[in-house]
Amino acid sequence: MRERHLLGLSGGRDSAALALYVRQTRPELDIEYFFTDTGEELPEVQEFLGRLEGFLGQPILRLNPRRDFEFWLKEYNNFLPSPQTRWCTRQLKLAPFEEWIRPMLAKGEKVFSYVAIRSDEDYREGYSSKHENLKVVLPFRTDGIDKAGVLEMLESSGVGLPRYYEWRSRSGCTFCFFQQKIEWVRLRERHPDAFEEAKALEKTALEQGSPFTWTKGEPLTELERPERVGAIRKEYEARILRNKARKPRNPLRPWEDNLDIDDVYGVDEADGGCAICHK
Repeated sequence: MRERHLLGLSGGRDSAALALYVRQTRPELDIEYFFTDTGEELPEVQEFLGRLEGFLGQPILRLNPRRDFEFWLKEYNNFLPSPQTRWCTRQLKLAPFEEWIRPMLAKGEKVFSYVAIRSDEDYREGYSSKHENLKVVLPFRTDGIDKAGVLEMLESSGVGLPRYYEWRSRSGCTFCFFQQKIEWVRLRERHPDAFEEAKALEKTALEQGSPFTWTKGEPLTELERPERVGAIRKEYEARILRNKARKPRNPLRPWEDNLDIDDVYGVDEADGGCAICHK
């Protein structure tokens, strides 16, 4: 029975570090790397995937869904995806993956899917296998690799972080509903066209009766008001100061000085993120 070893890359730090780690610790395996493109990824994601391909020395297969975000938005009556209804993950991430591996399983091949859930993420659950020949492997959890280990791995390898981590830490999807308000403010600054597109989609959704806005309890037309932007920045800076005051500095890990959104807001307030997208 043939074995297939698949490792999905999200465009984020953890899955990239897992690719490096599996390549280093399991060199005998023929790993197939893939990325499921929603069509709504930040340009920084594509740049990072190119960087990873150069380091890994092999191409990353792009799994493109047959129907894009706008198609599924119409199918869901223009209701935006939300933490309660994650149709974007289901239709644009999981479905293309399942479609890709279905022929492998039908031929009797044994498929191992490597997922980047860290040892310090007890609250996270990976993809649940529904087939006896599909096994989900969690090397970081098994080998005790935590967030600090991931950051150190990327730093020491020279691959570094995706550039969107300079201003964001939720996911590489342009209008991810798990973004915090400060990240929407930064999206408007960095990619104004993408912000305007998100605003237009939200406006249509609200007109069609959608109960959801991109950010909980506040439409983007309100969030972008100058006085509201100022208040969001002020609140974010205050949180950074409080968190840094509580966290001792480790001179051997200088990269940890830059807190990301999970550090600032905490896992619960950041909703934990998507099991696939933000990894």
